[in-house]
Amino acid sequence: MARSHWLHVLVPVAMLACVPARSSTGPAYDSQLITEDEIVRSHASSAFDAIQKLRANFLSNRGPTTISARSSPYPTVYVDEQIYGDITILRSIPAEIVSTIRLYRSWEATTRYGTGNMGGVIAVTTRQGNDQSAAYRGRP
Repeated sequence: MARSHWLHVLVPVAMLACVPARSSTGPAYDSQLITEDEIVRSHASSAFDAIQKLRANFLSNRGPTTISARSSPYPTVYVDEQIYGDITILRSIPAEIVSTIRLYRSWEATTRYGTGNMGGVIAVTTRQGNDQSAAYRGRP
């Protein structure tokens, strides 16, 4: 009798364990990415302003990055895959031309952009259809 009682309990539990997880209808949240929709909703005036409002941790000092202290503890900014400068340059990028902003931690930045980015990388992708964005894509 006791065996059949446990069988009635274990069979439904085992069946539930085999059911695949329910997929969400919306995109998953990515703490390392700021989307165009988030930027628009933030009413930010610049890329810096958007980051400060939405993911202020992107702008934080990462501490000493090397023994020689030659590498900046702050992220380097890339715009459309081209090196752009330090984080202060984000103030000059109008929010209305930004499509996404992604933070790459130091190990990810080194893999994607090479050495010299020990503070990480803030990668800004501009809206390709905007005439203003062409000026930022081609800037050395």
